[in-house]
Amino acid sequence: MASRLTPEREAELYTAVLELLREVGYDALTMDAVAARTRCSKATLYRQWGSKPHLVVMALRHDKPVKLAEIDTGSLRGDFDVMLQRTDDCRLEKDTALMRGLAHAVHNNPDLLRAMRELLVEPEMDSLDEVLQRAVRRGEIAADNPALKLLPHMLIGAFVARPLIEDQPVDAAFLSAYVNAVVLPSLGA
Repeated sequence: MASRLTPEREAELYTAVLELLREVGYDALTMDAVAARTRCSKATLYRQWGSKPHLVVMALRHDKPVKLAEIDTGSLRGDFDVMLQRTDDCRLEKDTALMRGLAHAVHNNPDLLRAMRELLVEPEMDSLDEVLQRAVRRGEIAADNPALKLLPHMLIGAFVARPLIEDQPVDAAFLSAYVNAVVLPSLGA
């Protein structure tokens, strides 16, 4: 659908959606609240995004600090290093809490689950797969390595496990240690 909003106005709306989401959670977030916060009509929100799940997921997608598709250093280790360098601890903690809340919300909201998969998860998995396939083509990873298909699970597991096991937030230092001790060795890189 063609945007009638300027990129700046769209970014402002996305920021407001994420602020509200952090304040009240997905279930309590309403299009009325977004409209009031952004001084925008509900009709404009629905015309532009169609639904609350679509708006929320597009806000998440717009806000991503690391665009995997843009990273190509010539080595898998270099690609992961760049990903980690672009990680901000404060933002990571806020985003992890937000994603935990959304992970809970998808269980009761099939439209949110569908939007998350279609607009966020699948594009990210495609980008991650491209990073990995470049490493395969360079000979850094064996094409038949079973860890290739499990890498998304490993990465998501890190975000779930650390707060649960250690009662600590996931931060850049933890992710760096995790990538170097678990991810890269499992890929044979």
